[in-house]
Formats: sequence, structure tokens, C-alpha cells
Amino acid sequence: MLERKDVSETLKWRLTDVFTTDEDWEKAFSEVENSYGNYDFSVFKGKLSDKDTLLACLRLNDEISRKIELLHLYAYAHHDEDLRIGKYGSAVARTGALISRIFAEFAFVEPELTALEEKQLSAFIEDPDFAPYEYMLRKIAKSKAHVLSEGEEKLLTLASDVMGGFQATFTMLNNANLNLPTATLEGEETQMSHGLYGVALRAGTAEERKEWFEKYYGAYIKLIDSITQTYYSNVKKDVFYKTARKFDSCLEMALAGEDVSPQVYNNLVEAVHGGLPLLHEYISLRKQVLGLDEQHMYDVFLPLVENADIKLPFDKAYDLVVEGLAPLGKEYQTLLRKAQTEGWIDVCETEGKRCGAYSIGVYDVHPFVLLNYQQTTNDVFTIAHEMGHALHTYKSQNAQPYAKASYTIFLAEIASTVNEVLLLKYLYKNTEDKNLKKYLLNYYMETIRGTLFRQTQFAEFEQIAHAKAESGEALTKETLNEVYYDLNRQYYGEGIVHDEEIAYEWARIPHFYSAFYVYKYSTGIISAISLAKRILAEGESAVADYFEFLSAGGSDDPVSILKKAGVDLTTKTPYEAAMDEFKATLDEFKSLLD
Repeated sequence: MLERKDVSETLKWRLTDVFTTDEDWEKAFSEVENSYGNYDFSVFKGKLSDKDTLLACLRLNDEISRKIELLHLYAYAHHDEDLRIGKYGSAVARTGALISRIFAEFAFVEPELTALEEKQLSAFIEDPDFAPYEYMLRKIAKSKAHVLSEGEEKLLTLASDVMGGFQATFTMLNNANLNLPTATLEGEETQMSHGLYGVALRAGTAEERKEWFEKYYGAYIKLIDSITQTYYSNVKKDVFYKTARKFDSCLEMALAGEDVSPQVYNNLVEAVHGGLPLLHEYISLRKQVLGLDEQHMYDVFLPLVENADIKLPFDKAYDLVVEGLAPLGKEYQTLLRKAQTEGWIDVCETEGKRCGAYSIGVYDVHPFVLLNYQQTTNDVFTIAHEMGHALHTYKSQNAQPYAKASYTIFLAEIASTVNEVLLLKYLYKNTEDKNLKKYLLNYYMETIRGTLFRQTQFAEFEQIAHAKAESGEALTKETLNEVYYDLNRQYYGEGIVHDEEIAYEWARIPHFYSAFYVYKYSTGIISAISLAKRILAEGESAVADYFEFLSAGGSDDPVSILKKAGVDLTTKTPYEAAMDEFKATLDEFKSLLD
């Protein structure tokens, strides 16, 4: 593997755009620490009903945030270049501690604003001087019924350390205490790991896949009592906060954090149930194409098409992505080239570098993208995906004031998925290679299966588990297994053997410790499919609306932002469009079978 020093500068991100040297970072860190570490915040406390005082407080929060974000970005990105270099890991920790210390001092702001009379809050919202904070104030006004007194808020904050520990407990169980055994892979006895489990289910022989599946879940079954209690305690925590904050349900409380109506969640579950016959048809087709007498849950990740990789060096792969995203127009393509030539992207896998890929951005500098590029089709799509994130961030930050620039997690995966859909359709249209065509169609169907159907199955499990706990029912391992196994039968149908171990799958999902998070993956791909279809069908007018979405940041609630781009998740239309897309893709795939 390459060492970082051997990689061309043209394939590295340019962190000198943040701070020129480590010494400059240290100087900036000291300035922030000295300027704000001992700041007298009492000048604001109890006085936020005064317009000038409130503006000064909010602007100070922005000023500090912008400076600390630059410090964190520089340390975090350098650390990920080579995790073996301790000084950057230390810099990340130091920045985190500084963030906690300073922003704890702003804890009084939301309770104090919430305590204001509606008339005064409305006056601030309508005042042009508060334009950068208008949506934030609207959210606070909406949350008045759920924010407690300053003393009660402090008590809940103090409790958060204890109440938030269940995810850490699960992480420990899932990593340090799981004690995965060895299993056979490629004919050799191999130490099992989470990462290799996926490899074995995609590439192992039938005997190997069965062995890995049974041994992997066997490890969770040995810990099931501890995991059950940990998850149940996490759900009870949600019920406690729901009750304390006077929400009708844990679901309502979770979605209120991002200003999303529970109607969106319910629409999703209803639409996916309506589309399950299509998933059943796909699962049965998989059995046929793979030539299996019996299809088991450990067969569901097997690729239907082999040897269809697009093997290109990075520059050629990037060119392909730029070409594939031509429907988004010249401006978008120019920004992609800007990112490539101006040091936004760190391309190569090197010794000590963090694995995977991500995009990260802060307000006062361009976004940065980490890749570990290999010459595979999947990595070509990763370029498109991460650049979707990067340009969403870039457009929002250039269009919005700091306080409105950050989009919510609910919107975060949409632009990246739009890019993937557009690229896939471009590649499909421009190849005569039948095997590649089948590969692309299967890639798309697997993306929809894994993101839309699978994440909704997870979301429905969370909804049922929380509803049971809210009604006073204890969540035992038998109850949770029964709920999950029943859902698995509903979702995957009769074309597969529902192995008894799959009842325990809920026990290995880390996202369940951030309740009602996973549904956003499903609504994200549903929104992206509708946006991509409209862009391809309508051209410039749809692109203009899409750019408005990209530029909106967090200036309004996410459902309203999407409506401006032509996707209304409070109606059935986008959900039905996604199911139609899955059906069309499935039909096209079947037409290519010999």
C-alpha cells in the first residue's frame, strides 16, 4: 500500500486552505480558548427579551461556532489522513473539550427564549434584523409546549450522561464482548469480524455462507439477554423523555427534532407495505437467477451479475462522473471540476488512512471529500455520491447566512443519491455491454432493496417496539424476536427460507440506539428517485428547482424545502413513483435474462 508521501499532490485535499501550518492552528486555538473560555455570559442571561441583547448573543454564538468549526475540521481531516499520528488525534480531543466547555454556557438560551410570550417571539421572527435566525425562532416557538423550565432543562442535561450510555454499552457488547469465532472462507480457517461477515455472504460458497451466518448470529444469541436489556433500557429512556417533554409518542418527539410530521413516517410504512409484492417478486427472481433449490437469508447478498466492473484510473472515473451528471447543467459540472482541481478531494488509499468515504464541510471554507479510490464500479458511484454531498454543502453555504446554512440529516442523503441515480441511468444508456447493463440494473435494485425496503423494515420494528413500551409492555427477547421475525416474513415473502437466526437481527443494529433515525435513508432514496426522474424529464425548469433545494440549507423545515423542488412527502405521489421505478427496473432486468 502507498505511503502518503508517495501520492501526487493533485490527488490530495488541500488543508492549507483551512490553516497554513500546524502552528497557525495552535495560535487560532489559543485565541479562541483565551477569548471565549472565560467569557462572562451573564451579560446575556435573563435579558434575552431585549432585542439588542438577543442579537448580540446569537451573533456571538455564530462567531464562536465558525472559529471552532475550522479548528475541528483541520484536526479531524489531518487525523484521518493517518490515524497513527497522535498529535492530530490529540487536537481532535482538545477541540471537542473546548466545544463542550464553551457551548455549555449557551444552555440558557433556548429555555429563556421558549419562556418568552408568543407575541414577543412573533415580533422577533418578523423583524428583518433577525432574518438569519427566523427559522430557528420559528422552531423555538413551535417547541414551547415541550421545553421545560431552566432548572428542569438543567436536570435533564445532567441526566443525559447517564441516560445516553446505552449506545456505548451496546458498542462494547458488539465489539469487545461479542467473541466471534473462526469460520471457513475461501477454504481457510479465518477469524470472523463484522467486516468479513459481509465479504463471506457476498463471496463465500454455500457451505461457507451458512457457517458464517449461523456462527455470527450464534455470538449474538449468547449475549441476547444483555443486549435485550440494553435495548429495552434505551427505549425506556425515550419513553421517559417523551413523557417529560409532553409528547404524545416517542416517534413524534424524535421527528420534532427535525421539524418533520409523523405523517411522513406513516406514509412511508404504508407505501412500502403496498410495494411488498414487488419485493417478493424480486426475491423469487433472485432464487431463479442464482439457480438455488432453496434460498436462505444468507443468500440475499449474493451478486446476480459477476465480472462487470468499470476499471478506470481516478481521473478517467471522475471524467465519467462529470459526463454522467450533465443533466444538472454546466454550472454543476464546473463546480465538479473546481472541486477536482482546487484541493477538495483526498483520493488514494494509503497506510494509516481512515477507511471508507465521506464529505465534510464548514461555513468558511470549501467542502472536503475523503475517498479510498479503487478501480471498481462501486467506487465510481462513490465519487458521484460524495460529490453530491459536497456540492449540496457548497451551494447551501454560498446562498445562506451561517445560521441557516446547515441542512438537516433528513435531507443529507438526497443530493448524493440523485447523483448516483443520474450516473446509473447515463451508464446504462451509453453501454452495449449486456452484462454491464444487468449489473447496473441489479445494483439499482439492490440499492432500493437495501435502502428503501430494508431500512423501512427497521423503522417499522422501532415503531412497534416503542409503541409496546409506551403502553407499558415489557420488551423481552421473545417479544422482540417475534416482532422482527414476523416483519421479516412480511417483507421477504415466500421466496426465501426465513432461517430462525434472522429473528435476532434486530440485536445487531447500532442505529436502533438513535431511535427513529433509519427511516431517513428510505425517504432520502424516495425523494432522490423523484428528483432524478423530474430532472431527466423536464430539464432546465426541474434543475432550477433542484438548485433551489441545494441552496436552501436549513432555511425552512425539510419537508417544505423538498416541496419547492417538486417532492411532497405528505402525499402518496413520491412513494408510488419509487415503487414504479423499482417495478420498471425489475421488468427491464427480466427482459435481459437469457
